[in-house]
Amino acid sequence: MTPTQTAERAGKIGVLALVGSCVIWGLSSIYYKQLAHVPPIEVLAHRTLWSLVFFLIILALQGRLATLRAALSRRRQVMVIGFAAIMISGNWFGFIWAVGAGHATEASLGYYIFPLVAVLMGRMVFGESLARLQWGAIALAAGAVGILTWGLGVAPWISFFLSMTFGLYGLVKKSLNVGSVVSVAAEVLLLMPVALAVLWMAHSGRISGGGAFGRNLHDTVMLMLSGPLTGAPLMLFSYAAQRVRMSTVGVVQYINPTLQFLVATLLFAEPFTEWHAIAFPLIWAALALYSYANVVRDRAAKAALKAGASSTTST
Repeated sequence: MTPTQTAERAGKIGVLALVGSCVIWGLSSIYYKQLAHVPPIEVLAHRTLWSLVFFLIILALQGRLATLRAALSRRRQVMVIGFAAIMISGNWFGFIWAVGAGHATEASLGYYIFPLVAVLMGRMVFGESLARLQWGAIALAAGAVGILTWGLGVAPWISFFLSMTFGLYGLVKKSLNVGSVVSVAAEVLLLMPVALAVLWMAHSGRISGGGAFGRNLHDTVMLMLSGPLTGAPLMLFSYAAQRVRMSTVGVVQYINPTLQFLVATLLFAEPFTEWHAIAFPLIWAALALYSYANVVRDRAAKAALKAGASSTTST
């Protein structure tokens, strides 16, 4: 097999891994809906616990446990990882609560607008330039949120919370020179004392309706599976991100909120008002515009790189 064929094969497997991760994320609301009777904070604590178990097993099998210790050996890096841990745990809690409380539609909206929030954060924090089409996409999304706020009489706070926490999480992760699996393992390790305290309160009767683990086989198994459900798609996504163009990653990622939206409206039968019917197509148009801008920029960068290589060869 030639190097070109090997690269093409790796790319195809990468796309499959990317689709797989997005499908798991998109359908995860079905899983968490089965645990709607368990307090969200308890579900979050179990997700933290079993994610750590999952990641430690993976790192041990790979012989990389030392990298976890190294990631937590520097004070500044621990502070950054700690902030990331707070953001991702907040995001997880918001999603778990939203699904259980019947707000999965708003949760899907949050993950739809996240890429545009991330672009805006990149502009504000890192001074990253934005093309006119990207500004247009942000304006469309802002208009959609404004219409939804006006129509429903309240801002979509759940959507804002999920997109902002995930956006800040991605922002702070840019400063970490640590692999994704090691990084998330370090994050849940730092959260472990809080998770254990929550589980102690749940099983000692201090949290109403708590103490689900061990109560019956269904709840026990479901809570334990929260670890692989968190870790597996992350590993698939990390594998894909190293082998697939970023423009492809950006487009395929929308499978996640699209499946969340379909599950919320078709399976959970959540209300979908005329204001949602106006706002969501505007969001989809904004994402299409944003994706097109990314594809154009990616092609321009490749053309410039090829032109530079040609001029170097000719000289």
